[in-house]
Amino acid sequence: MTTYEGAAAGDGRTVCILVSRFNSRVTERLLAGAARTALECGVAEEDLDIVYVPGAWELPLAARRAAAHGYAAIVALGCVIRGETAHFDHVSRAATDGLARVQLDSGVPVGLGVLTPDTLEQALARAGGELGNAGSEAARAALRMADLHGQPGS
Repeated sequence: MTTYEGAAAGDGRTVCILVSRFNSRVTERLLAGAARTALECGVAEEDLDIVYVPGAWELPLAARRAAAHGYAAIVALGCVIRGETAHFDHVSRAATDGLARVQLDSGVPVGLGVLTPDTLEQALARAGGELGNAGSEAARAALRMADLHGQPGS
């Protein structure tokens, strides 16, 4: 039996981090974690691009363009906090479904760092707080998938 698993290796890989400006108190913390992790994993500063978009709704289009640009991995960061209307359901579903579609259509891994908490406090706990940093986790996952993509059997 042969087992394949990607390493969080960024050497020689280009990475695009997409960041939603909406809920920037959270997304800037996600960005800090994602960028730090990408650099720690060996992505060169000149191979790391950061692109800001207005909100989570715009992440799939930006990811599609990034995939077409030839990045080895994409990290999508956003935060949609549940409110009193159905807006939360529509935006969060569109963002995650759209990012999944980009990943499947392009073959470029997209690390999902879009938080969908009920409260700001929950979001901050996942953006460098007591529950870690989802941006860092998304960057590591995208790099692992980029590495796995080059292996036989994957």
